[in-house]
Order: sequence, then structure tokens, then C-alpha cells
Amino acid sequence: MKTKTDFPDINSRKPDGIGPDGNPYKILVVDDSMFVKKQLTQILGSESYEVVDTAGHGAEAVEKYKELYPGVDLVTMDITMPGMDGVTALEKIMEFDKDARIIMISALGKQDLVKKSFMLGAKNYIIKPLDRKKVLERIRSVFEE
Repeated sequence: MKTKTDFPDINSRKPDGIGPDGNPYKILVVDDSMFVKKQLTQILGSESYEVVDTAGHGAEAVEKYKELYPGVDLVTMDITMPGMDGVTALEKIMEFDKDARIIMISALGKQDLVKKSFMLGAKNYIIKPLDRKKVLERIRSVFEE
């Protein structure tokens, strides 16, 4: 009886979340919604990205980025949050680390804030509700730059 090891998987590929050095990309997930944080963590984990921490508002995101630096490869940042919003947090993180990779996450109808985010240094954006394929595509594109 032949087993799975007799037939190597022709579709096997390295997960997107594994960098060229063989280590997972480290991601900080920032959103005020527990549901969105959990959803992003599951989507990212499915491709072997490592969620190193989460934050619920902008000020916490800036603080955690500075604590984890340089151990963060990417930040997913919700635009609309109580207290310090995502655009302000993006600005503060970019002041601290001009090479930070940040992807903004927004609901429909926030195009003006998305444009401002790009001018401040955001690398890409994702629209809610989250679509697994689009999330992974946008994140992969940032690491391919």
C-alpha cells in the first residue's frame, strides 16, 4: 500500500508568511474591534504570519510598536478608533521609524482618510468587511516591494 510519503505534494509551497530567512514575518494588529483582531489573527496565521501583539487604539499601537521595534515587520491599522485614530497613529509611527510598513484598514466611505494615509506613508489598504484572499494579497504585496 502506497502512502502519502510516496507521492510528494505537487502543490506544496512555502506559506506567504515565511520570509526569505525562513522566519515568519511579525505583525502588529491594531483594531478596536475584538472580532476584527481575532479574524485578522486567524487569516494571518493560516499563511504562517506571526501576530506578535495586538492593540485596541492608536496610542496603544504607537506604544507597542516602539516596545517591539525592530521586531515588527508590518502593522495592520484600523483607521477609525476611539481616542487616537489610525491616521494619527500612522503619522507617529512613521516619525519614529520612516521605514515602517503599515497597511490601513477601513470601512467603505473613508477614501479621504485612505488618501491621507498614503501621503503619510501607508503601504496599502484593506476594506472591511475583511476578505481572506484580499487581506493576504495586500500583505504579500508589501513584502514583495
